[in-house]
Amino acid sequence: MHVRIRAAAALATGAVALSALVVPAAQAAPDGPADVVAGDTKISNIVVNGGKSIVVGSSGRASVTVTMTVSDPNGISDAGGILYHGTDVTHNDWGVILPSCGQHLVSTYTCSFNLKANSDRPFDVIKNSHAGTWKMWAYANSPDGDYIQRDPAKTFKVLRAAKLTANATPEPVKRGKPITVTGSLTRANWETLTYNGYGSQPVVLQFRKAGTSGYVNVKGIKASSTGALKTTVTASVDGYYRFSYAGSATTAGTSSAGDYIDVR
Repeated sequence: MHVRIRAAAALATGAVALSALVVPAAQAAPDGPADVVAGDTKISNIVVNGGKSIVVGSSGRASVTVTMTVSDPNGISDAGGILYHGTDVTHNDWGVILPSCGQHLVSTYTCSFNLKANSDRPFDVIKNSHAGTWKMWAYANSPDGDYIQRDPAKTFKVLRAAKLTANATPEPVKRGKPITVTGSLTRANWETLTYNGYGSQPVVLQFRKAGTSGYVNVKGIKASSTGALKTTVTASVDGYYRFSYAGSATTAGTSSAGDYIDVR
């Protein structure tokens, strides 16, 4: 039971519209996780991107490592998988094929699959609608004919990267006078390969007193329809102002650099 791809180019690029994927019909699992197993081959301990969400910037590409442990008393002839966006591996709108783990004639082996952003095998996305929950289909084969296929073997998040800026003025400022903090919230657009304003999102203004290491929340505001930010506070002590965004189901959280204010 091997993964078969109609077009050889699919493996060269590492990312394909998986309608080209041909797998045994029994492995699709529309009602939830399921294994297709023959013999005693096993898959365990799958970790995608170190257990963190995959955050993809405006290039539409990211570096991702996937590890999984495969085992069979007779060794492993091959193992691999597909990271995909969709209901299951046969009902998807985009996916990335992992390179083969190769042959390892030991009873237990941990495969490491490396996708490099600046290579011909990255983790990549092409539509903004690909942001959100992704899944992994995984397989392992043994030289004696045993095999296992699992779908989904793992679920994880793929998020659009966000950026924040902050600028506090005037500087210096007299104690008790107003400070205006402006900035912008943008996020990666995978379809235009740019960052665009991310409007109407909740953002928190934070402050770190000079000589301390932690920021505290000052007030919550909402970005304009274009992602612009503007608010005022009263000057009290020297320190740094920044904006912080918690993120959403499709967009990663981020914080701006702190902008220093000299209060006199």
